Amino acid sequence: MAKEAETFVIKIDGSRDATWQGEVTWAEEKSDKHFRSALELIKFIDGALIQAASDKK
Repeated sequence: MAKEAETFVIKIDGSRDATWQGEVTWAEEKSDKHFRSALELIKFIDGALIQAASDKK
């Protein structure tokens, strides 16, 4: 059985204050978001996965 997956492209522009800044693209939704910390990046990906799971129900 194949596992469903989402694709995220992450571009790290640099790091400041001991964390990453950059841009993440959710490929399936063609959604871009700039992030100022690794925590913002993780929250975006987590929210996208929750949304994708609820859309597939």
